[in-house]
Amino acid sequence: MAASSRPERSQGCKTPRPCLPPQRALQLGEVLLVVRGVQKPVEGIAVLVEQAVAGSWNIAGPAVGAAAHVEATIGRKTNTPDEKARFLAEMRSLLRSVLGPALREETYIVLHEVDRQAYWRGGLTRAERDGRGALR
Repeated sequence: MAASSRPERSQGCKTPRPCLPPQRALQLGEVLLVVRGVQKPVEGIAVLVEQAVAGSWNIAGPAVGAAAHVEATIGRKTNTPDEKARFLAEMRSLLRSVLGPALREETYIVLHEVDRQAYWRGGLTRAERDGRGALR
């Protein structure tokens, strides 16, 4: 996930607890969305939030103040169309709440579905990991 430069505190912080810095709010928010929205185990979730240098992100020429590009990878055929649609919509809401109303429409959220034999974590492919779970 990449996000443009923003103030030190989240724009949408309306909770009684202290506000989180935007990068931390995006990290924690994305983990919650992946766990709840597309039902993945938390121990397999990795989130990288990179902040672009001010003025380095442009859309159709001019530099923008707030934009984002999010990529998430899930196993093919592991989620329903409704789960994927909900994840995409909730991610957009998370970005808007953290980055504020200046978030551009040209923000991209990409959900990659890959073959379960084509990626691994901890030395096992997703298919192998699923197989081990079925043996228990």
